[in-house]
Amino acid sequence: MLRKNRIFLSKMRCRSRYYYRLLSSQAPIGEVDIPFSNGISLKLSTGKYARFADGACVATIGNTSVLSTVVSKAKQSASNFLPLVVDYRQKAAAAGRIPTNFLRKELGPTEREILTSRLIDRSLRPLFPSNYNFDTQIVCNMLAVDGTNPPETVAINAASAALALSDVPWNGPVGAVRLGLIDNELIINPTRRDLERSILNLVVAATAGNLVVMMEGSAKVILQQDLLKAIKLGAKEAQNVVRGIEKLQKSHGKMKREYEMPAVLDPSVVDSIKTLSSMKIREILSDYSHDKTSRDLAISDLRQTVLNQLRDTDVDVTLLQDGFNNHLKEIFRDMIFENDVRCDGRGLDELRKISCEVGLYEPLHGSALFQRGQTQVLCTVAFDSPESALKMDPLTMITSGVKEKNFFLHYEFPSYATGEVGRVSGGGGGRREAGHAALAERGLLPVVPQHQCTVRLTAEVLESNGSSSMASVCGGSLALLDAGLALSGAASGVAVGLVTRYKDGKIEDYRILTDLLGIEDYMGDMDFKIAGTKKGVTALQADVKIPGLPLKVVMEAVQRASDAKAKIIDIMNACIDKPRDGRKENMPVIEEMEVEVHKRAKLLGVGGANVKRLYLETGVQITPIDETHYRVFAPSPAALEDARSRLAAILNATRTPEMEFGAIYTAKVVEVKDIGVLVTLYPDMSPALVHNTQLDHRKIMHPSALGLTVGSEIQVKYFGRDPVSGQMRLSRKVLTSPPPGIVRNHDKS
Repeated sequence: MLRKNRIFLSKMRCRSRYYYRLLSSQAPIGEVDIPFSNGISLKLSTGKYARFADGACVATIGNTSVLSTVVSKAKQSASNFLPLVVDYRQKAAAAGRIPTNFLRKELGPTEREILTSRLIDRSLRPLFPSNYNFDTQIVCNMLAVDGTNPPETVAINAASAALALSDVPWNGPVGAVRLGLIDNELIINPTRRDLERSILNLVVAATAGNLVVMMEGSAKVILQQDLLKAIKLGAKEAQNVVRGIEKLQKSHGKMKREYEMPAVLDPSVVDSIKTLSSMKIREILSDYSHDKTSRDLAISDLRQTVLNQLRDTDVDVTLLQDGFNNHLKEIFRDMIFENDVRCDGRGLDELRKISCEVGLYEPLHGSALFQRGQTQVLCTVAFDSPESALKMDPLTMITSGVKEKNFFLHYEFPSYATGEVGRVSGGGGGRREAGHAALAERGLLPVVPQHQCTVRLTAEVLESNGSSSMASVCGGSLALLDAGLALSGAASGVAVGLVTRYKDGKIEDYRILTDLLGIEDYMGDMDFKIAGTKKGVTALQADVKIPGLPLKVVMEAVQRASDAKAKIIDIMNACIDKPRDGRKENMPVIEEMEVEVHKRAKLLGVGGANVKRLYLETGVQITPIDETHYRVFAPSPAALEDARSRLAAILNATRTPEMEFGAIYTAKVVEVKDIGVLVTLYPDMSPALVHNTQLDHRKIMHPSALGLTVGSEIQVKYFGRDPVSGQMRLSRKVLTSPPPGIVRNHDKS
């Protein structure tokens, strides 16, 4: 019989190398409490759940808990990059709910799950070794959510701890903290109710030494100095998490696995590549007449020429391509340091040429074309009824407090934007598109006023050479002004890049690049996007490719971005600086209509047939507000006028005679029922019920007891209409005399 605590030895093969890993059927359970400066604590525990995974950890704040697991293959991938997949899943059971879809179970990932997965990925990816190319999957499962503590930072910390505890090579850990700003006071890990009052919602992930690896947030036009204070505090508080994970790793972490290094080129082959290509690469990168397409073609031709000349070396073509690309990247970065001039001839803080155009097509409610260099975005605005608001899924409602959105942005990135062939997306693209749409929406939301209509902004990228999401903010701001919306201020966005030189593991020198090109994003070390008005910041997102940014670099990047977005707004204001005057003929109209209670049935028709027919024929929607008031949404003033005439015809088809309270009328019986008779007082009247209790002073079980049949005429008295149902109140009883009393004799004799 096997002992309960028996240790299983698993033997795994990695190409030509073997290594061993000990899997215990009962791993020791480890826990650590990490306090923050405001008294809130983060609890990390390991060894209880998912013991077959390479690493697992449960992170808890309040009553919100997330389980994160890490599994990495033992066999190296054929790709020359890290194939990392992060999946964050919200479970309805974690909130004590049942999914409302047909199958009553979790289906595909929601938008919030996709955005959180990206958030975790960007926090962890920079710290993997550059030569670790093994398929790795991180899964974050929501175990419990209390509706008070948002789960995103909990998931990042759980994933960071799971990686640190695992045998997967990783240069972490990182700690993540959310920050809010209420009444000029920074709040650490604010609750959902705090975020409703906060003008800042910022997530900062940092590693040891206050090195920032990821930032993402939104703000209600926060001042630059307040944002910088929040970033500094976030990096400082993240150190508590880093130290806590390191403590747990020392006591319960696994030894990091050894892995086979990918093959490298022989130094003589590397020298040959440099000899054959260095001068040509410098010539191409210093030719400022090149655009994206011509530069890429020139580099591609040179790469192919070099590979053809080295074909006799018996070296794998993939390794030769990697060697050429690495040399290209090295020269590209060196030239920026040498001359402070970029490959398109711009200075480090110089913007590309910008052009703006609004009012492109008359049928559109608002439209704009924003062009920055070779990045071109077409933005359109559509107004629709309040019922068209975007409804949130139940878990998102619980965790964010947002039930629906009446302003939202949809971002499209078709394949032709980069001159490629691809499948036309019919559902909205992948994770990248979802992330860019959310960032651009956060950048514009604080400046968009409350509107009685639902507002949909569409940003379609027609050309892309860097920073298309920030171009969507600029084009979206122009389109909203063209649609007549009184924005609190024009908003713009810009991407800032970075190239660095390292010495002894630390940054020795660096250059910050304003208004990033696509090639600079690919060859560089950072893509830092900031959106906002001249007054302050509304959204930011930092993608870092090196193991952390010093706070000095972050502060300088924020300043460069703030200066750049102010210049962009000046250019945009020259195109349109205030809402369009006057209304377009096709702009929607909303008004209220009052209908008396007793006419409600006539307005709606049987089963709402009248309202449905009105919508199909005119596009006008009628929505009840209360018992007597209705909201009428029309797609245009002409449609509203058409609907008004149709509604008047419906409501006034038969004019209702004025009835006098207390008057006596002759009624005709049209139907006899068990509970009473249905009568009409005038032609084309909807029958009204005279209940058995109102037919006679005596208790009767059926109207036939009084000799009433269809066609009989009776006298009734009118007592107005019921205030709730609107039905007529009629009585025959009050017009008849009560029966005489019966004299009874108790004397039986």
